[in-house]
Formats: sequence, structure tokens, C-alpha cells
Amino acid sequence: MPPSRYNATMQTRSMIEGWITVDPTVCHGKPVIRGTRIMVSNILSLLAGGYTIAQILDYYPELSEEAIKAALEYAIQVVGEEEVVLRGTS
Repeated sequence: MPPSRYNATMQTRSMIEGWITVDPTVCHGKPVIRGTRIMVSNILSLLAGGYTIAQILDYYPELSEEAIKAALEYAIQVVGEEEVVLRGTS
């Protein structure tokens, strides 16, 4: 049986808080992997560009698979809170 939504949300929040940090003095306040200057957006860009987790770990050996997953979870949380308004195309 899958975990309850509350437990899954709490686990996700805990994972994100453990790995992702925002500090106005680091990378202009962009979310980064804690203890690094590797921005969440860099990880997402690599994934969008077709890199695998293994390739990202080769590129950034200071990361872990868990840190990359936390970056994805962070993005899911941010996008889930956004209201997107699509404009009609002409």
C-alpha cells in the first residue's frame, strides 16, 4: 500500500530541506545544493538536455543521487505551487 499523501509530503519536505538551500549571498539567492554552489537549475538543465543521473554525478562528483533527486523534488514543489496562465496563440 502506498504511503499516505501526508507522510509522502513530509518525507519530501524533509529531503528537500536536507539538500536544498537558498541564501542571498550564494548564487544571488538561487536554490543550490547545500554546501555547494551548484544551482538546482543547473541540475534540471542537464536532465532536460538528456544527461543521466550517472553522467551528472561524473560531472559533479561532489553530488549524490539523493541530492539530484532532491533537486527534482524541489522543482516539483515549486511548479506545483505556481499558477500558469497560457495565452492564446495567433
